[in-house]
Amino acid sequence: MPIIVNLDMMLAKRKMKSKDLADIIGITTANLSILKSGKAKAVRFSTLEAICKALDCQPADILEYVEG
Repeated sequence: MPIIVNLDMMLAKRKMKSKDLADIIGITTANLSILKSGKAKAVRFSTLEAICKALDCQPADILEYVEG
């Protein structure tokens, strides 16, 4: 898949656990895991916004396009 999800990297940089992020943004840890693994078929802008706010980052810090 040409879209890479770098959420684990941002969590590590912010020294935050997945469970904590899931609690902050209001989604289940299972859904966050699906997003982190790149298996999600879509992500809501509201979820992306909440992640960026919680991690103090930009969408490009989380999502990366790699030509394949």
